[in-house]
Amino acid sequence: MLAVVLVLLLMFAGRLVQVQVIDGAALAEQARSQRERTYTVHASRGEIVDADGFVLATSVVRYDVVVDQRQVPAYVRYGEDNSTVEGRGASAAAAALAPLLGVSEHELGATLTGTAGYKVIATDVTPEVRQQVMDLGINGLTTEQKTKRVYPGGSTAGSIVGWVNDTDGDGTLQGAAGLESRFDDVLTGTNGSRTVEIGVGGTVIPGAAQTVVAARDGETVHTTLDLDLQQQCQQVIDAKKTETGAEWAAATVVDVKTGEVLALCESDMIDPNAPTGFGKINAVQSPYEPGSTGKILTVAAAMEEGLISPTSDFDVPYRYTTPNGQVFKDHTEHPDERLTVAGILADSSNTGTIQIGSLMSDATRAKYMQAFGWDEPSGVELAGESGGYNLDPDGWDGRTKYASMFGQGVAVDLLQNVNVIATLGNGGVRNQLHLVSGFTDSSGTFTPQTVADPVRVVSPETADQMLLMLESVTSADGATGNRAAIDGYRVAGKTGTAQVANTTDGRLTDSAASFVGVVPADDPQIAVGVIIYRPQHGFFGGTIAAPVFHDIASFALSTLGIPPTGVTEPLYPLTPGGDMSVPGYDG
Repeated sequence: MLAVVLVLLLMFAGRLVQVQVIDGAALAEQARSQRERTYTVHASRGEIVDADGFVLATSVVRYDVVVDQRQVPAYVRYGEDNSTVEGRGASAAAAALAPLLGVSEHELGATLTGTAGYKVIATDVTPEVRQQVMDLGINGLTTEQKTKRVYPGGSTAGSIVGWVNDTDGDGTLQGAAGLESRFDDVLTGTNGSRTVEIGVGGTVIPGAAQTVVAARDGETVHTTLDLDLQQQCQQVIDAKKTETGAEWAAATVVDVKTGEVLALCESDMIDPNAPTGFGKINAVQSPYEPGSTGKILTVAAAMEEGLISPTSDFDVPYRYTTPNGQVFKDHTEHPDERLTVAGILADSSNTGTIQIGSLMSDATRAKYMQAFGWDEPSGVELAGESGGYNLDPDGWDGRTKYASMFGQGVAVDLLQNVNVIATLGNGGVRNQLHLVSGFTDSSGTFTPQTVADPVRVVSPETADQMLLMLESVTSADGATGNRAAIDGYRVAGKTGTAQVANTTDGRLTDSAASFVGVVPADDPQIAVGVIIYRPQHGFFGGTIAAPVFHDIASFALSTLGIPPTGVTEPLYPLTPGGDMSVPGYDG
């Protein structure tokens, strides 16, 4: 017996040594792993704000209310004294819940009745309502937390801000359009984790070790948009689109000194709280023929090359035939006249501009298109922008060679077009346009947005002379841009009316009406561009686009606190004789 007992003791001792010494560490780790649970600590998605910090996009906590229908019959609703029974089961639960959830009591009662172990009865419930729901103590009722993206500005800048999707259905938000998509990696942040040990009942063991890896919240994206200006701009554009029956309309306001986009307005902006469609931003993604606004580039290039001066004069006929036999006409029939370069711009003469452009080679004009930014995206932080179309002279036919001089046969978007006159307003230096000024991380550190270095395109003298000539477009008697004039401010700008192929037979019967300008012309602060595409009522840029410039620029000057023009100076004569009116133009 003693021998047997000794053998058993030795066996137990050996097993004890194996468990505690040999396999001790491994068994302890196995036991710990069975008790351990790791939970994801979700990072909060960063906000998108305007230039003044007004929130354009943010994330909020919301709850889904879930019920186990099998437990609802056990619910008892007591009166205020907690002794009187007022109801039982699904009907009593529905009577208590319906006012909180804003649903029909009878429909809710039917939803609570059944044998389903899991059924969602309400979504997107606020934390306040969720607490009131849970305080009812209804059997089988639980809530599930989720994150919802909200956009306080609604449709104001809606397509620009964009929206998110929960593509995996797990509550992880992913940018689907606009800035939400462009900066999805910046806004998303990095999830953390929390590892704990749990007991048999699923509760955390007090005093047990915990491992926490903190989540890093997404960064705040600071835009350059002025929300008040953006809202007013959208109202003006929407009204003009309706008035003219246009396919679409857009406008932008740019800070001349910095290249910041203060407003980017699009007709029919989408409300990202309930998005529909793809949120196309035509101002960036739909290049158009700039028409006569393209004459600014042609004249500025010839000026910089030393081929003309503001008072150089040309014989300007209504109809002009080029050396290769192409025939071009002005917008309004007139007798032959003698105009200065300033007069050609004020009258928006195609035949005069062709004579100016013909003083340069195609390669020289293409060089200036490139310098002004017509062959590359503007740099604004939105997807889908091209560098423009048909800007390589190697692809020009015998007609496009000349049509491109007055903005036909080539295509750019609104931002690329307005940046030409913004460059002149900035003394001949082109800034990269941008919608984002920088980012603030979860620690509060601000990082400025990286933009390209400014590029000198023309000399300050050429820029100043161009602006003084372009003042005649809005101030000379009978000039094309009179409707853009603003009381108390000097305005330099240019109208544009391009022929556009219709959608029926491709004939050039539709139009793109536009206007670009800077104000105050004596010390430019803002550049404003307008495009109204395929209007059904109205045709000329001076008739329907210039008034939009007036309305948007007037509001911008007021809201930005830009003082009126202090001094005036004589404008260049439009004819060799010094007349400041446009001969032969009937308005």
